[in-house]
Amino acid sequence: MELAAELLGARFKNPVLLAAGTCGFGEEIQGVVDLGLLGGLVTKSVTLEPRRGNPAPRVTEFRAGMLNSVGLANPGARAVLAEKLPWIRDHLDGLPVLVSVAGHRVEEYWEVVETLEPGPGFVGFELNLSCPNDARRNGLPFALDPDALLRVVSGARERTRRPLLVKLAPNTADWGPVVHAAEEAGASALTLVNTLPGLLLDPRNRRPLLGAGAGGVSGPALRALGVYAVWTVARMTRLPILGVGGISSGEDAAEYLLAGASLVQIGTASFWDPRAPARVVDELRRFGISQGVHRVSELVGAALPPPEPEMSDPAGTRDGMGASGGDSGVIHG
Repeated sequence: MELAAELLGARFKNPVLLAAGTCGFGEEIQGVVDLGLLGGLVTKSVTLEPRRGNPAPRVTEFRAGMLNSVGLANPGARAVLAEKLPWIRDHLDGLPVLVSVAGHRVEEYWEVVETLEPGPGFVGFELNLSCPNDARRNGLPFALDPDALLRVVSGARERTRRPLLVKLAPNTADWGPVVHAAEEAGASALTLVNTLPGLLLDPRNRRPLLGAGAGGVSGPALRALGVYAVWTVARMTRLPILGVGGISSGEDAAEYLLAGASLVQIGTASFWDPRAPARVVDELRRFGISQGVHRVSELVGAALPPPEPEMSDPAGTRDGMGASGGDSGVIHG
């Protein structure tokens, strides 16, 4: 099966990328993961100023996945421009790289994009919009606030000619307003989904398991939410979609593609198995061959609709049962 995909002005060797926050800037994992086997990667989220991140512990596991609160630890935009992007250019030539951008203010996103725009080695930006919106006290994350999202993305669009991907949160009550805001602001694609807020407690000492308290839920528990989000949003936009959340096998990746994603990203699975992304590529290829698929693009959006529900039988006539005959299914007394 042909796995290559043309998207965002770049050629992806296959549709499997490493998700933001799971692979650093590539340099951190090059001795463990053969990046040449993958379709691309999304860097650690970059903020304007350096951040040390949240107090330890930053990661904990539970039966259905992982909870993390790293706190956007990164060296800051100027160091990324001077050190990380040249390394990517020199060592990852030909591998499409997207730079994740984060911030607590609208203007911070703009400044990071403006700072990194002249840099080498990357295709475009992925805007991580699930950070708290400091422009409003106790405000919503940007990903849940269509007006704030519109400001962030439109301002970023004015500062770059590169593709802009908008990463959305899974806990929105209505996808329509945020998707339409992203379209209006000039987004090139959507990434669905980010982590889901969660909390785990140690019942013995009665304290949170993470140093920062709450964190983001990822891993297998997130897959059904992610597939649903892709399925829903693909029916309301023509923007390309990158699916992420709970992928650990080739068939998991195929689910996202069938729901409407053109590319997928792997995150948590690479923590317990650093070679999982390459394995997913191989499993996806073998799955496609087993299904008689010649090109991976044939899977995109090819999910069948659910079967029509059976017609109701208000008269109770099915199987010879009349209105007054047989078991009515009502429990009395």
